[in-house]
Amino acid sequence: MARLAQLPGFGRAADADADAPRIPRLRTRYYAFLSYSHKDKELANWLHRELERFRVPRSIAGTLTTNGVVPRRLSPIFRDQQDLSAGGDLAEEIKAALAASQFLVVLCSPAAAKSRWANQEIESFKRTRPEGCVLAAVLAGEPFASDIPGREEEECFPPALRHKYDRRGHQTNKRAEPLAADFRESGEGRRIAFLKLVAGMLGVGLDELVQRETTRRHRQLAWLAAASLAGMAVTSTLSVIAIQSRDEARDQRRQAEGLVEFMVGDLREKLEPIGKLDVLDGVGSRVLAYYSRQNTSELTDDALVQRSRALNLMAEVAYNRGSLDEAQGLYRQAMAGTAEAVRRSPDDAKRLFDHAQNVFYVGEMARYAGRPAQAEAHYREYKRIADRMAALEPDNLKYRMEVLYADEDLGISLYDQHRFDEARRQFESVLAPMEKLASLYPANTSYQKEFSNALAWLADTQRSQGDLDAAISTRERQVSSLNRMLDVAADSDVRAKLITAHQGLGVVLAERRRSERAINELHSAVEEAESLIPIEPRNANWKSLAAAARLDLARTLLSLGRREDAAQQVRAGCALWANIPTTFAVSARTRLQTSCAMIRSRLALADGDTQQALKLGEQALASARKARSEDPIGDRYRLAAMYRLVGDVRQGAGDTQGARRAWNSALTQLPPPAAERLWETNERAELLRRLGRAGEANVLRSRLEAIGYQSVN
Repeated sequence: MARLAQLPGFGRAADADADAPRIPRLRTRYYAFLSYSHKDKELANWLHRELERFRVPRSIAGTLTTNGVVPRRLSPIFRDQQDLSAGGDLAEEIKAALAASQFLVVLCSPAAAKSRWANQEIESFKRTRPEGCVLAAVLAGEPFASDIPGREEEECFPPALRHKYDRRGHQTNKRAEPLAADFRESGEGRRIAFLKLVAGMLGVGLDELVQRETTRRHRQLAWLAAASLAGMAVTSTLSVIAIQSRDEARDQRRQAEGLVEFMVGDLREKLEPIGKLDVLDGVGSRVLAYYSRQNTSELTDDALVQRSRALNLMAEVAYNRGSLDEAQGLYRQAMAGTAEAVRRSPDDAKRLFDHAQNVFYVGEMARYAGRPAQAEAHYREYKRIADRMAALEPDNLKYRMEVLYADEDLGISLYDQHRFDEARRQFESVLAPMEKLASLYPANTSYQKEFSNALAWLADTQRSQGDLDAAISTRERQVSSLNRMLDVAADSDVRAKLITAHQGLGVVLAERRRSERAINELHSAVEEAESLIPIEPRNANWKSLAAAARLDLARTLLSLGRREDAAQQVRAGCALWANIPTTFAVSARTRLQTSCAMIRSRLALADGDTQQALKLGEQALASARKARSEDPIGDRYRLAAMYRLVGDVRQGAGDTQGARRAWNSALTQLPPPAAERLWETNERAELLRRLGRAGEANVLRSRLEAIGYQSVN
């Protein structure tokens, strides 16, 4: 489902950020203008009446927020009571009312999306107002459904609402994300949606309004009780206070638990498919603030689970922002909660499962931070818990699969540490049971996909060891497996995996001196990626895969002397990289940036433009210096390769001393050659040869030639 933008201040004080841009306060006649299709007149009547009847709580009225001074009443509200004329433009009365309104509230439905008048009202308002002054009330349909093939008729946002306007009042191609409240039956409920709308206009947090309304009702009840019990003894009064305190604590707990349910349930389902979980931050912060005041050991079992779920989701938000340390800290807190739940019920398989997920993610964060040994320790603990779950419920396929996941993850951590023999045994041990489960349950796509992942890791391990023929066979097996899945049902995730499968097969074929077939496979990867991107043009991961496939193809073509073809692929690949948002996986973007500059430098050097080649080589070197990935050893070899490139360019420019300095710097980056991957051994041999250490270089070259290896760098 398309994302509905969170209203300002949700879950935090509205004036917490003194530097937030302020919406200009106008001397208006109308507080808001209701824009709607007359097919939605019934709800427009209700909303108009509720807005004008609403009284802002005294504690908020008169305060200064980002929207100005909070008024006592939200009135008057303008709405057109009659159908507009059949003329081609808005009536002067409507234009005047729009110009004299502080906010525009658009009632969104498929009928409104098709209404020419509603669209003109939005256009007229947006030409003179900031985006924050436009709010959407979703009544039916689906926001941005027009972007989804086959669902265009469900679109509820008029065209002008979906686009941003520049300072001159012109519509741009940039997608707008209007502040929205969901009035649909499947949404947040009419009262919560109404309060969200009010919060957006006032510039205060939704939780403030909810709390104030709850407090007001409690106060009314308290006064009623006090009046009826005026003649009772002081002890009765104390009892009432005690009951109120108990009810308040109970309400706080219910509110926190309700927010968690909303966060990890409906709201997450709405936001996760488009990768914008950051809007959950305010809600999550409030929930965590509540639980931070509780003693973990004294929480009920349900509260422990809720707290851990909230922490897990907040950790995912932090990870998506690239804050690995913050994510790991939150996952550790979640892990402590599930550990306490397991301590209370050590034979509860469901609790063991929840705990295993947090243990895994702590290990995963350590891996992404470039700490493979720490990751291994957590993966081993994950494996121990998974074995325990499977022992408690041996017929539970979900738990049996967790054991295989744990074995695979352990193999990945061993691979990251260049312990290739152990990693290969680990991957081989999971393939047979995974394939069996996949064949027994062909409809379970997660089993099929995980089997493909295991094949990919095994192929990479075989290639690292120099067993190129085995790696080719394993990659071919992976491609066949993915194609069989696509024969059953179209799945964009499977197609994305097919991109990397073709690419991986192409790379190892090129190294095995099967150049033409390698180019065909790399072309298949590019074609698959290019056909996938139009389905979801904003998908940064698919663009990243397409860019990587094109750059590997360019590298292979350049090694064969096909310069023009290589240049064409580089231009396309680097253009894709440039369009990937900076918030997307930093390590992946950095690798693409380094590859772009490196190949373009080699192309310039082949053309004899040493000045441009040096400039691009230095850019590649600077990018490689910044690289921090889950493969710290590989990062050092990539940095060495960029030093070698700079040295090659300086040598081509006649700067022999500068070239030797660069090559020596490259050699110092290399770790001890105890367990080098095939291409890393080649990097060492190339540097030794350039530095005149022919004897050492020839030993390594002989080993590579015996394997049948050919460098494409």
